[in-house]
Amino acid sequence: MLEKKLDTLKKRYDELGSLLSSAEVANKPELLRQYSMEHSRLVSIIELSNAYAEVKKEIAGLNELKNSSDDEMKALANAEHPALIDKLKNIESELKIALLPVDPNADKNVIVEIRAGTGGEESALFAGELFRMYCRYAEMKKWEIEIMDSNPTGLGGFKEVVFGISGAKVWSYLKFERGTHRVQRVPETEASGRVHTSAITVAVLPEADEVDIEIKTEDLRIDTYRASGAGGQHINKTDSAIRITHIPTNIVVSCQDERSQIKNRAKAMKVLRSKLLEAKMLAQEQAIMKDRRQQVGSGDRSEKIRTYNYPQNRITDHRINLSLYNLKEVLEGELDDIIEKLIKADQEAQLNDNK
Repeated sequence: MLEKKLDTLKKRYDELGSLLSSAEVANKPELLRQYSMEHSRLVSIIELSNAYAEVKKEIAGLNELKNSSDDEMKALANAEHPALIDKLKNIESELKIALLPVDPNADKNVIVEIRAGTGGEESALFAGELFRMYCRYAEMKKWEIEIMDSNPTGLGGFKEVVFGISGAKVWSYLKFERGTHRVQRVPETEASGRVHTSAITVAVLPEADEVDIEIKTEDLRIDTYRASGAGGQHINKTDSAIRITHIPTNIVVSCQDERSQIKNRAKAMKVLRSKLLEAKMLAQEQAIMKDRRQQVGSGDRSEKIRTYNYPQNRITDHRINLSLYNLKEVLEGELDDIIEKLIKADQEAQLNDNK
């Protein structure tokens, strides 16, 4: 079954090589981009496939030597055989992961929404800390950040903050951050030293292109208003802030971070398209999840996914029962250890579903 699938992919890989070198495709930029991306995704699979075939060939050669009349060669073959079997199993495992269905949003940029929940000002402060955590993580990954909308509080937190992150495979890394994040610590305003529990919600939306989601002009209600909060004197003088309501779904988005009404409208439309794509994705995921035996997060914002415990310097991801004692480093943006374990757990869940 595996070798048959690999043979099919090798033929497709060779076919793509021919197509990419043809004049017909070279003159069609969109087709060229599509074929180039598909070809690039197949490269690692073909390399693993070649390594798999080579190790199988070596094992076959050892099996012949194991039946040799030369005792020395037979002993050598028996000694090398277990290591090659282990190597074959490892390559096979890598191949099975590489052959999992490609997430259609894998290469997309994202829009992140962080909203304060239970806990009042303490929740808003934590929202600000998570915003800074994701900004630092983005810096480490060489990603770019663009603030879409924000509602800051006087103490340095956020009631809500919406921002875009663009770069290589952003969605693939950040999609598991969706859900409720809980913090346990003693607030600065707590005189008795009692630990409080607060929560915020994080939404991670794949950034939708215009071709992904069609929005009709007649389905929109667009309002302008004066921006509020810190930002300069212009805030109180111009109606630059934009609020867009998508009438069929009643989804409302707003943007006030730019001085220009045109720029705010463009940002708000970007958020709206992504929210509509998210709604479409969730409907598809719910249908798929009915048949899945295991999952790593449903994307539901009400799902408690992680707890940040300050007194014990502990961070716990509840979906994979992972506890680490490096909270300070994580808040400084060192998220890779958690995210890589979440990716691995999701891959294992998909492999179990395919059995």
